[in-house]
Amino acid sequence: MQSELSQAIKMLVQERGIPEDLVMSTIENFLLAAYKKKYGVVDNAVVRFSDDMMEVTLFAKKKIVTDDDLDDPVYEIPLSEALEMNEECEVGDELLIEINPKEFDRVSVQSAKQKARQSLREIQKDTLYSEYKDKVGEMIIGYYQRERNGNIYVDLGKTEGILPKKYQSPREIYHPNDRIKALIYEVVKTPTGLQIVLSRNHAEFVKKIFELEVPEIYDKTIEITKIVREPGYRTKIAVRSTREDVDPVGACVGLKGVRIQAVVRELEGEKIDILRYSLDQRSFIKNALSPAEVNQVVILDEAKKLALAIVPDASFSLAIGKQGLNVRLANRLTDWNIDVKTESQFSEMDISAEAKRAVSALFGEPEEEIQKISELPGITPRLVEILERDKIVDIESLVALSPEQLAALEGITAEDIETLHKIIEENVEIVEEAAGSEPEAAESGAPVDSAAPSGPAAGSPLAAILPDTSVAPAEAETPPDAGAEAPVEEEAYECPECGTAITADMATCPNCGVGLTFEESAEE
Repeated sequence: MQSELSQAIKMLVQERGIPEDLVMSTIENFLLAAYKKKYGVVDNAVVRFSDDMMEVTLFAKKKIVTDDDLDDPVYEIPLSEALEMNEECEVGDELLIEINPKEFDRVSVQSAKQKARQSLREIQKDTLYSEYKDKVGEMIIGYYQRERNGNIYVDLGKTEGILPKKYQSPREIYHPNDRIKALIYEVVKTPTGLQIVLSRNHAEFVKKIFELEVPEIYDKTIEITKIVREPGYRTKIAVRSTREDVDPVGACVGLKGVRIQAVVRELEGEKIDILRYSLDQRSFIKNALSPAEVNQVVILDEAKKLALAIVPDASFSLAIGKQGLNVRLANRLTDWNIDVKTESQFSEMDISAEAKRAVSALFGEPEEEIQKISELPGITPRLVEILERDKIVDIESLVALSPEQLAALEGITAEDIETLHKIIEENVEIVEEAAGSEPEAAESGAPVDSAAPSGPAAGSPLAAILPDTSVAPAEAETPPDAGAEAPVEEEAYECPECGTAITADMATCPNCGVGLTFEESAEE
């Protein structure tokens, strides 16, 4: 028995990982259970192990009584029998009598075995749980054992792990005895035993692989700030370095790409984008859309985290990705809602001139001149439509209109004309060029020569429309020639309808077209 017992103890300790003291306790409970099943009591049973813990003996402790006083053979032994075992014993002494387990009946042994097995299962479950619960989130290597309903059971040595179908990468195929590297995702106690759930499609799995392949990540020289992943298709990793002399992206790629290639092989060819993390949100968003080229990033609403990425036409499909995968991963990586537009789409967007100028100012780009009437701040779509019906699209064409031509446009009112005056006055500067040249419209905010008048150029058609806001230089005082008559100054009037300046020789208002008559009033 001792030889078989020692072998059983070694097997339980080595193969199942059960601590030796727990094995001894289980064996002791097994013998006591069998003793109780046969004799009905257990309080006088004694179990002793040898010094090397490889032998165990079961004793029954009995009190020596005279042969005539024997009442309970379980607790007492007659003196005549005791003397045969030990010649020096006396009445009243206690004697340990060895019990041979083979004397136990079959029912007692089976009952004790069942209890021992149950105890060993509980001990093994608790032992494995204590060992693996601290390994959640760590990498482990096992071997493909079997498959059931898409779930793969992995041999981990001491126990068995399960790789559920939902935690498998869609591009990976497994075969019996394949070596499987996986992440310990969850450890759960169940009535049937311990369940160790593995995963190969979580982002943390990719991080652990990088820690194995890139020593700088393992020793914290390079930090992975965030990982987002679409298992089997693409992974984006934002990295930064804690040392200025270490390039985080270059260290992850490795010499000739050897490090990143090892990771890609482990992920069965999944695409991986390694990008530099930046505190500047515009730079980070631009990096997150890699491998696409991004010209600029516009922050539309910082509170709501809305951004607009402007890319060349050739990079649009690359920035969006297949089924929107690239931009979707970029959104998750940056925590911003990114809308991708091409340069041509951005130019057609309904963004005011001030917003576009603000966008240009963000990137230090030179401001572009406003050419279109629709780009003027404050212009209404109705006015744009009225002017476009007569092929008036450019600001230069609008400025070149005479007052009569502007008033004659179909659908335009005096109020519309006044609105146009105000918009042009506030946003358009008329620069007088050399003689014979046409007036030129420039964007509001351009530098103005202090010597030049701020109003419309003299002699231009717009001069009759816009009020003169320029300051005339002081005229030199010259004495009138003797005998010459002083010029008669023509008296100025205002139109009673629109307030436009008029003179006495006008029959109609040049602005609103109302008929005019002039009458002299008698002086009081």
